Amino acid sequence: MRHNRGFNHLGRKSGHRKAMLANMASSLIMHKRIETTVAKAKALREYVEPLITKSKDDSTHSRRTVFAYLKQKEAVTELFRTVAPKIADRPGGYTRIIKTGFRQGDAADMAFIELVDFNEAITGSAKKEEPKKAPTRRSRSRKSTAKQSEPEAGAKPNVEGKVSTRSAAAPRKSTAPRKTQGK
Repeated sequence: MRHNRGFNHLGRKSGHRKAMLANMASSLIMHKRIETTVAKAKALREYVEPLITKSKDDSTHSRRTVFAYLKQKEAVTELFRTVAPKIADRPGGYTRIIKTGFRQGDAADMAFIELVDFNEAITGSAKKEEPKKAPTRRSRSRKSTAKQSEPEAGAKPNVEGKVSTRSAAAPRKSTAPRKTQGK
């Protein structure tokens, strides 16, 4: 039972808990999304969101304060260079917890925790698809549309002012009816 405990101790001593949260926060900042248990994800959210808020002010003092929590230089650099500019106008709520079900071995409740502005599938900032071309009728072939669009050299306009697509060397087909073998 909780018995008025202020935060979730996660069944660990304070040193182990602080080290685990620092490692998880660094992994979250570096990879933008990690999978863990729901209890750890909720504890991590309380741990990492004040650090992200502090990263909005890019000063030596705030960098040193964040480094004291994260203990990894690469994670601090990533936080201040990549994450902070993207969340600059967001007033809070930098992380999202998505429950994924239960773990196979011990049936622990699992979840993804991710940085909100870095999920392209949800934010819609993924690669924008090119607009699809209008479908053409099946009777057209690619060769005939290419010939119609670009007249050949030496093509002369006909009486109506349209350019003929037939080359000068190509013979004209006969319009005479075909002879059929009849009984």
